Amino acid sequence: MRRRNLLAGIASAGALGGAGLLATGNAPAVLGPGIEPVDPVTIDTIEAPGSRDGEVTIPAPDRATFVDFFGTWCPPCIEQMPALGEANDRIGDDVRFVSVTTEAVGRSVTEGEIADWWREHDGDWLVGADPTAELASKLDVGAYPTAVAIDATGRVRWSESGVHTADELVTAIENVRDQ
Repeated sequence: MRRRNLLAGIASAGALGGAGLLATGNAPAVLGPGIEPVDPVTIDTIEAPGSRDGEVTIPAPDRATFVDFFGTWCPPCIEQMPALGEANDRIGDDVRFVSVTTEAVGRSVTEGEIADWWREHDGDWLVGADPTAELASKLDVGAYPTAVAIDATGRVRWSESGVHTADELVTAIENVRDQ
């Protein structure tokens, strides 16, 4: 009897732990067909190397979109920057490639501070701000950095938190682009 209770307890803990990983976004997600498209969100972009002052709509209405969520306060986000730069260079313009911060631009950090951070860490692609976390919420971002690949129909096909190699990012983006 005790052995059965012990095994049941272990199984329950495993199930709850797995559910917790999925709920917090700390487990990889490769999503299949049948999911609903993400409602587009327009965010402000920041004047920085490879970026422009203006707006961008995510997901892009006409092509696959790759979004990297980062914070200037986040050491793993700094570690991720070289792989993002290499992935961006390898992917080309047929995929909208954008990094997004949810920091309170204008309150806790200025656009100039983000541009300086961007320059210091060799960012050279579109960078935007989602201070209300509307986009992050729609894409279920729960940790930083988080990478999200969205197909041309607006469906999230891959999302994963943590630091990735350029090869991992390119493979995920190419798989989404080719769907």
